[in-house]
Amino acid sequence: MEISTPLSTKDIAGLKAGDRVYISGTIFTARDAAHKRLVELIKKGEELPIPLKGQVIYYVGPAPARPGKVIGSAGPTTSYRMDPYTPVLLENGLKGMIGKGGRSTEVKEAISKYKGIYFAAVGGAAALIANSIKKAEIVAYPELGPEAIHRLEVKDLPVFVINDIYGNDLYEDGIKSYCK
Repeated sequence: MEISTPLSTKDIAGLKAGDRVYISGTIFTARDAAHKRLVELIKKGEELPIPLKGQVIYYVGPAPARPGKVIGSAGPTTSYRMDPYTPVLLENGLKGMIGKGGRSTEVKEAISKYKGIYFAAVGGAAALIANSIKKAEIVAYPELGPEAIHRLEVKDLPVFVINDIYGNDLYEDGIKSYCK
């Protein structure tokens, strides 16, 4: 299935845990340090350096680009480090997240409540994923180095739906299917 950003609730309603998806459009990068800053701004009622409505955040700290390349390796980082901040971002309009690994109960409940979606990119495929990134620029917090927020233009970024708005969890469903 192919989707384009920004995402709408209608887009997300058509996605189910286990779906293979190719994302095209603009996405943003952010890891835990950037998430902490975004949530602090929200709590202070201040303007964010990136729009959240309908957006997708990729949990990645991309490697520097080699000559002639847009970006270096760009593999997903473990998502649970963003869990303390994710419900607040979903409540404020974030629609999608890309990472790897499971999410907390609070995040899964927020995904259902605020109609978001959690995708996983394949760990260990960072160089392959980088081929889907057509443009990259730092848009906030350059002092964080690889954890700065980047705006990425992507074409057919391959991901899988892990948590959908219906409460499904591909990781849990996969384990159950082998326990029968």
